[in-house]
Amino acid sequence: MGKRNLYLKNTPLEEALSIYTDAFKSILKMQYEELPVEKSLGRILKEAVYAGCSSPLFNAAAMDGIAVISTDTKGASERTPLTLKKNKDFIVVDTGDPINFPYDAVIMAEDVIEIDDDTVQIIEAATGWQHIRPIGEDIVTGEMLLPSLHKIRPIDIGVLFSGGIIKINVVKRPEIGIFPTGTEIIEPTQTPKDGDIIESNSRMFEAMVTSYGGTAYRFPPIEDDYNKIKTAIEEAVNKFDMVIVNAGSSAGTEDFTVHILRELGEVLIHGVAIKPGKPVILAIVKGKPVIGLPGYPVSAYIDFENFVKPVMSLMTGEPTSDNNVVDAVISKRMISSLKHKEYVRVKVGQVGDKLVASPLARGAGAAMSLVRADGFCVIEQNCEGVEAGEIVKVELYRSLQEIRHTIVAIGSHDLILDLISDLMSSNYPGNYLSSTHIGSMGGLMALKRGEAHIAPTHLLDEATGIYNMPYIKKMFEEPMALIKGVKRIQGLIVQKGNPLNLKDISDLKKCRYVNRQRGAGTRVLFDYKLKQAGIDSLEIPGYDRESATHMAVAALVSSGSADAGMGIFAAAKAMQLDFIEIGQEEYDFAIPVKHLKLPEVITFINILKSDEFHVCLDKFGGYEYSQSGKLCYMDEEII
Repeated sequence: MGKRNLYLKNTPLEEALSIYTDAFKSILKMQYEELPVEKSLGRILKEAVYAGCSSPLFNAAAMDGIAVISTDTKGASERTPLTLKKNKDFIVVDTGDPINFPYDAVIMAEDVIEIDDDTVQIIEAATGWQHIRPIGEDIVTGEMLLPSLHKIRPIDIGVLFSGGIIKINVVKRPEIGIFPTGTEIIEPTQTPKDGDIIESNSRMFEAMVTSYGGTAYRFPPIEDDYNKIKTAIEEAVNKFDMVIVNAGSSAGTEDFTVHILRELGEVLIHGVAIKPGKPVILAIVKGKPVIGLPGYPVSAYIDFENFVKPVMSLMTGEPTSDNNVVDAVISKRMISSLKHKEYVRVKVGQVGDKLVASPLARGAGAAMSLVRADGFCVIEQNCEGVEAGEIVKVELYRSLQEIRHTIVAIGSHDLILDLISDLMSSNYPGNYLSSTHIGSMGGLMALKRGEAHIAPTHLLDEATGIYNMPYIKKMFEEPMALIKGVKRIQGLIVQKGNPLNLKDISDLKKCRYVNRQRGAGTRVLFDYKLKQAGIDSLEIPGYDRESATHMAVAALVSSGSADAGMGIFAAAKAMQLDFIEIGQEEYDFAIPVKHLKLPEVITFINILKSDEFHVCLDKFGGYEYSQSGKLCYMDEEII
C-alpha cells in the first residue's frame, strides 16, 4: 500500500502565489523573435514601436466635393451666391484625394449648386482647412504607436502598417507540456467501462494556455505508475518551458506527483487555503515551473487561473485581466446625433473613489484613438449627448486592476509623456500612465474638478515672469504641489533650410502659420511674445489654424502645408526641421498633495529622477533636467 501525502497544507492563496512567483522573477526570462506584422495578432511586443511615416501621408479631402481657396469664397451667401469656374476657382475632389497648394478648403458636394459641367455656385464662404485631413492627423512620424509589452490587437495591426511598420519584435510563446495522469482516465475516443473517466481537463488546459499566449503540447494519459510519471516529467522539463501534471496532487495512496517532484526538484507549496482547489502543487525542477493540478475540473480550473496564468504572465509579459462594464464620470461634454448609437473611445482612470472617463478623438479616421482607448462609452440612439460630470457606462477592455494603478494625466502635451509611460510599463510592471492632451489650462481645470491625478502644465505668468505656480495659487484652495519636470526650448519650427529666412516672431506676418489650441501653454507663450513685439494676432496668417500637439505642428510644417509653427526643439529634431529658438520654459506637473503618496506617483517621480530617463532626453535634444522630480509646494515662497 502506498503512503499518503500527509504534508498537504493550507497556505493562504496570496502568500502561496507570492512565494511561487517570487521564486521565478530572477529565473524566468522572456525570449523574443521577429515576426511580420500580419502574423503578430495576439503577440506581446518586446519594446515600444515608433511610426516610420505619417498618416495621412498628405493633406487629404475628408469629403466628396470641390477644393477651393478659402479666401476667394468670402462674401458668398444665399442673397449673393458666388459663381466658381472649374480648374480656375475649384477642382473636383473625392474623399481621400490630395489637397495641394493653393487650395486650402473643401466644400461638400451637397453644398454645391451645379450650373453646368464647368460652373458651380456656393451660398456660404469656406473657412480655411475645412473638411481637410491634415498630414499626420492620425499618426506622426516618430510618435510611439504602441508601448512595450503591449498585446497586439486587430486595430493595432492596421495602425502599424499605416505607420510604415512591417516587422516587429515580440515575446516568444512559452511552450507548455500537459500530462493527464490516472489509471481510470481514458481518451474521449475510447468506449468507457465501469470506473473509467473520460479525460477532459487537459483539453481545457490546452485552450487556456493558448488563450493566455502559450503553445500547448498535450500528451496521452499516463497510468498511476511512479516510474512512468517520473520519466515523463523528467523528459518534459528538458523540453518545455513549463510542465502541468493533472491529477495525483492530493493525499491518496496513488497520488504520486508530489513525491516525484520532491525527488526531481523542490516543492514550494503543497496545498492552498481555497475551496475548491486546495490540493495544488507548486514546484521547481531544473529552474522551471512544474505545477500539479487537482483532478476535479472546477478545482483544476480555479488553480490554473490562480497559479498557471500568473506564471505564464512572467514569461509572456501579458497582464492577467478581464473586461467588464463600469460606471464612470465623463470628464468632457459630448454632443451626439439623435440618429445614431455612438461608441465613444475613452481613457479611464481612478481618481480618489471615482472612475473618470476622458473622451478621445471621435473621428472615423482616428484609428489611434482605438489603440489608446481603455474602452467605450456608449451613447444610445435618441440621446443628444452627455454633460461633463455625468455618470456613464463604460465597456472596458482593460482590467480594473490596471486602471486603479494608472496615473491620470490631463493637460499639456510633450514627447516625454510617451517616454515616461513606456518606462513605467517596462521597468515597473503594474504601474501605468494615461495622458490626455487638452492644453495646460484645460488640465488644471480637470485637476480642480478631481478628474486627474496630475496636470502637465507650462503656463507663464506675465506679471511675475514665473511659470506654473502663480496659476496654481490663483486657482486652487486645497494643498497643491508641483513636480518639477523639464526645462525645454520653445521656438519656431520652420521648414528645412528655412527657405523664407525667418528670424523671429515679426517675420511670421509673411508666412502661413499653424497655432496650438486655445488654453495650450505654447499658445499662451506665443501670445505673450506677440504682445511684447507689439504685433496683433490678426496680422499672423493662420493664427486661428490649430493643432493639438507639438508633433502635429511639426508634421504640418514638414509637409509644406504650413511655413512655421510654435513648438519645442525635440519635435523639430524628430521631423528633421529647422528651429528658431525663442526661449526656455518650464514644463511641470501640478498635483494635489494628497496624491503624492500614491505608489504610482512615487514611481513617476523616480522615473523623472532616473539616469535612463535623462539619457533618453539627451537623445531627444532640447531638454534640461537638473530639477526633474523635485517637489515644490504651494505654501512655499515663489523665488
